[in-house]
Amino acid sequence: MPTMKEAASAFLANKRIAVTGVSRKPKEHGSNVVYKRLRDRGYEVFAVNPNADEVEGARSYHDLKSIPGGVDAVVIATAPDKADSAMRECAELGIKHVWMHRSYGAGSVSDTATAYGRGHGITVIDGGCPLMFEPTADLGHKVMRVIYRSHVPKTV
Repeated sequence: MPTMKEAASAFLANKRIAVTGVSRKPKEHGSNVVYKRLRDRGYEVFAVNPNADEVEGARSYHDLKSIPGGVDAVVIATAPDKADSAMRECAELGIKHVWMHRSYGAGSVSDTATAYGRGHGITVIDGGCPLMFEPTADLGHKVMRVIYRSHVPKTV
């Protein structure tokens, strides 16, 4: 079992990343923050929202399979009840790195999605936020990693 730091490093080594749950109303959505930070840090990042054609000034895809050329990794940043279908789609597409976003509360973590993904050979990070780790971290997220340490897994 890799440590969280090892899993985060492997996840963030991927340069084509999709973020599910990116909202048309960005103010209150962590998924939008993740999407913008990854984009600003030089990742080729793709927004996924089944109800939007555009978010954050860029094209949005209705599902993962619609992304031209596919992606190497996915951040699931939706309600937990939508994580299961996203994880199934990741498995169908052969995506091997999935991060279910969580800082407080349930976040996007689904135990059934975690089990399904791991059962299909996917490295699943079930908690925390990719912005808590280098090279995407900022001071605020580093502090959140300490404050919400009970929501960041120690191993994956």
